[in-house]
Amino acid sequence: MRISAGEHRGRRLHSPKGSRTRPTSDLLRQAIFNVLGSEIRGARVLDLFAGTGALGLEALSRGAATATFVERDRGALESLHANLMELNLSARARVLAGDVILTLEWLAASGERFECVLLDPPYAGDLGVRVVETLAPGLIFCDNALLVVQAFHKSEFPERIGVLSRFWQRRYGESRLMVYRKEIA
Repeated sequence: MRISAGEHRGRRLHSPKGSRTRPTSDLLRQAIFNVLGSEIRGARVLDLFAGTGALGLEALSRGAATATFVERDRGALESLHANLMELNLSARARVLAGDVILTLEWLAASGERFECVLLDPPYAGDLGVRVVETLAPGLIFCDNALLVVQAFHKSEFPERIGVLSRFWQRRYGESRLMVYRKEIA
């Protein structure tokens, strides 16, 4: 797995052994960043279920100002820290180890705001839908912020929920990508 564009294009990323972490494919990462386009430049990015950090690292390589990574798996965290060190991106990154929903509640209570949230939850179960429901009030989003969701293609996500409105979706094999925007009141 490599960074596909930007400052660190072509750089290889570490990933943990085994199948506990499902890295986002190059095709899906390129699709995500084609949709985001120039909106990623200067953005504060939140990468949920970060795994090795591939999505957030791609965002940093493409000009995001900062990235906050949320992950709880120990092996994935070790790979994420190694990737940040090797790419010399630690100064622009923060890693929060723990449960995504509890961390979102803490971030909201702390007044944190992001222009882009990247959500790549485990495909089994309804965790992705529960996280979108947690994000729906929009407390951690700046105006016009984007939420990118990668999910199993059969997962059901609402078109509108809270302040979030889906404006784009596409299926890629077993995955479905959806992009929501926070509507301004």
